[in-house]
Amino acid sequence: MNIQFLQLQTHGDDRGSLISLEEGKNIPFQVKRVYYMFDTGQGVKRGYHAHKSLKQVAVAVRGSCRFLLDDGKEKIDFRLDNPCQGLLIESFVWRVMYDFSPDCVLMVLADSLYDEADYVRDYATFQSMVNP
Repeated sequence: MNIQFLQLQTHGDDRGSLISLEEGKNIPFQVKRVYYMFDTGQGVKRGYHAHKSLKQVAVAVRGSCRFLLDDGKEKIDFRLDNPCQGLLIESFVWRVMYDFSPDCVLMVLADSLYDEADYVRDYATFQSMVNP
């Protein structure tokens, strides 16, 4: 599985830092939806799904969390903890987010609006779709 991290250019001076997210520049798709997770309790795991067509970029704006990504052939587990780095998640990648730090704010940019029909929420179904 090819995990792609997007390096987000930081601008700043003695007043602080700023990162600008722009579709077609550092975000490789048109942004249709933005959401973020915070105050995730200790021991909570989120995700447990894949998308049929949705593409996303996840950024740990503050704190950290772990991602387990699975394309049906390979699983990769890593920590996302750099607000200057975006994680590109393509379609048909199962994801689980866990081990959220108490201060974690995980922001996600998506290329389409919420559509329940795009979700694959059953792992066995996901496996049969990616390994027919």
